Amino acid sequence: MSRDTLVMGAVAYAPKVVTIWEGLKAYLAQHNMKYDFVLYTNYERQVRDLFSGYIDVAWNSPLAYVRARRFATSRGLSIRPLIMRDTDCDLRSVFVVNAESPIQTLQELRGKTLGTGAMDSPQATLIPLDHLRQLGLVEDKDYTVCRFDVLTGKHGDHIGGERDAVLALLADAVDVCCICEGNYNNFMLDGTMRSGTTRIIGRTGAFDHCNFTAGPHAPPELVQQFTELVLAMRWENPQIRPLLELEGLREWLPARSTGYDLLERAVGEQGFYAEDGSILHPDYDYD
Repeated sequence: MSRDTLVMGAVAYAPKVVTIWEGLKAYLAQHNMKYDFVLYTNYERQVRDLFSGYIDVAWNSPLAYVRARRFATSRGLSIRPLIMRDTDCDLRSVFVVNAESPIQTLQELRGKTLGTGAMDSPQATLIPLDHLRQLGLVEDKDYTVCRFDVLTGKHGDHIGGERDAVLALLADAVDVCCICEGNYNNFMLDGTMRSGTTRIIGRTGAFDHCNFTAGPHAPPELVQQFTELVLAMRWENPQIRPLLELEGLREWLPARSTGYDLLERAVGEQGFYAEDGSILHPDYDYD
């Protein structure tokens, strides 16, 4: 690939991603930037390719960013978060029970069953389990985990695991479920659950979600051009708005690296990644 072209990697978690990244390609071409993208079935291979130089920039999940940061640090390399959505900042996950449940607090989860998303979902598994651990509640010791592993390797971007956890709660198959607060609201809007049938008994701390990450071999001048053009996209532009709507944002923001501490701790304490970014979880099948 010519070095006058920036190559981005992204995971194909839904058909709409083709429309989004083709639209971004057309927008960048209008501004005389050469850009292409590669689609992956999983984030683990995408992270590896970011370090091989096959791609220059990755649209990383929070978990992929944490792995990339561990890869870089252990190898004496550097990566840089470039851009994130306005909807990627200060998210929280919620613990949900049925409205008639006697459970009022998270401490009452002892002896109960918790429904989670996929094992690699930051918002529906890793961060909520870490939150409970900080309260003195340890999975498979103080409570049972019922995990809904939908499309592992996509790091929870496919929210089917969260939806399955909610459906299990509504069917009384689990006592509590944990999902992203934004998805809790969306599930009420799309009819997955009716208003008034559930309630929230706890929230995690705030965390950040996806970002564009520049790899260690990315051409600095192309990265700078890409960053400036993406940040210049405006909701008010009728040609650009459909792309922003598809990707779930109103404004692109300069990325920050400070919103991943909860996930870093969760990944370490739950033995998901090693300090060098290698995969430790014995049941993780992402291909």
